[in-house]
Amino acid sequence: MAPELDVDYLVVGAGAAGLAFTDALVYHSDATVALVDRRDAPGGHWRDAYPFVRLHQASQFYGVASTVLGGAVQTDGPEAGLHERATKEQVLAYYDAVLARLEGTGRVAFHGGVEHAGAGRLLDAGGAPTAGVRPGTRLVDARYLSPVIPARGAPPFAVAPGARVVTVGRLDEALDAARLVIVGSGKTATDAIVHALGAGVPPDRLTWIRPRDPWMLDRAVVQPDPAVFLGMVATTWEAAAAARDLDDLFLRLEDAGVMMRIDPAVTPTMAKTPTLGRWELDLLRSVEHVVRLGHVSAVEPGRIVLDRGDVPVPPGTVVVHCAADGLPRPPRVPVWAPDAITLQPIRSGFPCFGAALTGFVEATRTGTARKNALCPPTQYGDTLAEWAEMTVRGARSSAAFLADPDVRSWADTVALNPARIPPGLSSPALDDARARIARSAPAGTDRLAALAGLAA
Repeated sequence: MAPELDVDYLVVGAGAAGLAFTDALVYHSDATVALVDRRDAPGGHWRDAYPFVRLHQASQFYGVASTVLGGAVQTDGPEAGLHERATKEQVLAYYDAVLARLEGTGRVAFHGGVEHAGAGRLLDAGGAPTAGVRPGTRLVDARYLSPVIPARGAPPFAVAPGARVVTVGRLDEALDAARLVIVGSGKTATDAIVHALGAGVPPDRLTWIRPRDPWMLDRAVVQPDPAVFLGMVATTWEAAAAARDLDDLFLRLEDAGVMMRIDPAVTPTMAKTPTLGRWELDLLRSVEHVVRLGHVSAVEPGRIVLDRGDVPVPPGTVVVHCAADGLPRPPRVPVWAPDAITLQPIRSGFPCFGAALTGFVEATRTGTARKNALCPPTQYGDTLAEWAEMTVRGARSSAAFLADPDVRSWADTVALNPARIPPGLSSPALDDARARIARSAPAGTDRLAALAGLAA
């Protein structure tokens, strides 16, 4: 018989969401938690990420509520004046320390190398039962929005014998290739190109297969300074209120310094909107051999087959697979249900804050309906319309949880919250941003909802 764990909560997934939820729950209640993961250590997808990855946003927006990740402002380099962004090694060390502190409370136990088989049953790597939980234990699903990592799956295209395809994590092994072909439109692909160029690969040895062009946020306007972040929010609502359609909205945001695109001659159709530095944008624009023939269906010696044509490649070409869905978009479900708590973003983006907020509300509130009313979930964006829907739903969710004085007081102390305004903080720039939001948010929200096809 497998032993029974006597805990209040079973949190499945020890990545960013699971740890942020557990941290807030434990520090605001006397709950006990079994934290389980198929990996042997905490950190989730960071354990499998490519070695040169780093956060694309300020470190302070990531991690758990009780412990700020980073916080310094960079003093040199291309991002001088912006807040630091943690590397893979720094994120993993941070999560190791977070788990040690949680376990130090005596109320959290980590079980690594196990799978949750449903109904609170845990199995080892060989499929043998290792433990279960007692009746009444609350299940917390921290894997609902787990990203897909290239290293953990086969490429989404055929690879013929003799063709060389590597995942982005093995890019350094291929830097001397006759030609490097980067496959993907998202953040992983942009990271790969910036890394290759930084390692000395000339732009004319790079081919970028970019099925869609992306809109990206200028990292300089997504910073922990409330005046900066809320100024960006105000600009977004002002642009939305005046926009004729979604393309016009993004062009207005580009003119205002909020959004960026790689090729000024191409109107992007993708809006997952990671943040990007202007210096990175300059590097990406140096790659002139861009292929826009749809998705890759096969890689063969001497050619790459795409939806709308073939691309010849010279001998010695290495294709770098970056084509994985880092931001999955399953259906939104209520966060609180009779059988589980399903972690999802609450405000627009910033999933660590959403998970921490869910943990705080779970610790301090009763009643499923009341908790769901405070924290209606959002989703990630992909198309322009999905981005608009995410932004509107995020604004509505923020209004819901900020209307509760207790939740608002907590949120204003948490660095994970990009819109936090610490008590007593005031400045002319902050006051101006807040006044602009008050003027433009009603009309901006209504217009953006209409553009997204949402009911008012």
